[in-house]
Amino acid sequence: MEIKILKSLLVTMVLLASNANAQDENVSWNGLDEQQRTVLAPYVDSWDSLPVERRARLAAGARRWSDMNRDERSAAKDRFSSWRNLSDEQRTNIRSRYQQFQGLTPRERSRIRDNFKRYRDLPADRRQQLRDRFRNMSPDQRQKIRDRLRDRQRAVRPRTSDRPN
Repeated sequence: MEIKILKSLLVTMVLLASNANAQDENVSWNGLDEQQRTVLAPYVDSWDSLPVERRARLAAGARRWSDMNRDERSAAKDRFSSWRNLSDEQRTNIRSRYQQFQGLTPRERSRIRDNFKRYRDLPADRRQQLRDRFRNMSPDQRQKIRDRLRDRQRAVRPRTSDRPN
C-alpha cells in the first residue's frame, strides 16, 4: 500500500509541476494541433468555457500524451486510475506531502529521491521485510530510526556551511 501511495505522490508531483509550467496564454481550440484536438475531443463543446489556466494545462498534457509510446501511455493510465481510486483524505495527504517536499532544499530532495531509488531497486521480498519491520515499530522506535538515518546522512554529507574552508 505504501508503494501505491508513493507512486501516487510522484504522479501528483508531475501533475502539479505541469500546472506550474502551464502556459498563461489563452489556448484556443483552433490553436491546438490535430493530435491535441484528438486527445481533448471530449472537451470540444466546453473548451471556450474552461478557465484559461485549465485549457493551458490540458493542452500541455495532451502534448505530453501525444509524445508517449504505448507502454508509457499504459503506465500513465494505470497511475491515473490508482490516483482516482484514492480517497479524498489520501489525496489531500499526498498533496500536503508534495508541498512539504517542494519546501525542502534541492539537496534534501535529491537525497530523498536517491533513497527511494535504492529502496525501489531492492528485491521485492526485502522491501516487504522492511515495510513489515517498520509497521511493527512503535512511534518512538520509528522516530529513532529517522533520527539515526538523518544523523548518518549528515555524517556522510556534511552541509556546505559545516565544511571547513
